Amino acid sequence: MISKSKKNVRSVAVALAAATAFTATIPISPAFAIDHVQCVGGENFLKIWSHLNGRDSVDCYANRGRTDFGGWWVDRISTGNNDLIYYDANGDSVKIERWHEISFPNRPPKVTSIEIL
Repeated sequence: MISKSKKNVRSVAVALAAATAFTATIPISPAFAIDHVQCVGGENFLKIWSHLNGRDSVDCYANRGRTDFGGWWVDRISTGNNDLIYYDANGDSVKIERWHEISFPNRPPKVTSIEIL
């Protein structure tokens, strides 16, 4: 007959082994959340000038992540200190490196989402 203390030790060992195996199989990655921020002069945020249905907008973003852009037509992008990928309504994705400014005077892309890398 196995003593009660040996059973408890075995139960703790099995639980610890299961917890270790579970922890080892779950990848740990940092959580990223892109933020829509107030545009401030002198800051190096991602800045996007866009229009839709007669309305113009200027929006700034900070921090890594991806967010919906609602299918607005993009007129100009200033990446600041951010690497950017924008996803357009045609299914294309376009990467723009940090410290670049791009204008689309004739054929602006209709952007469905943006991602700061």
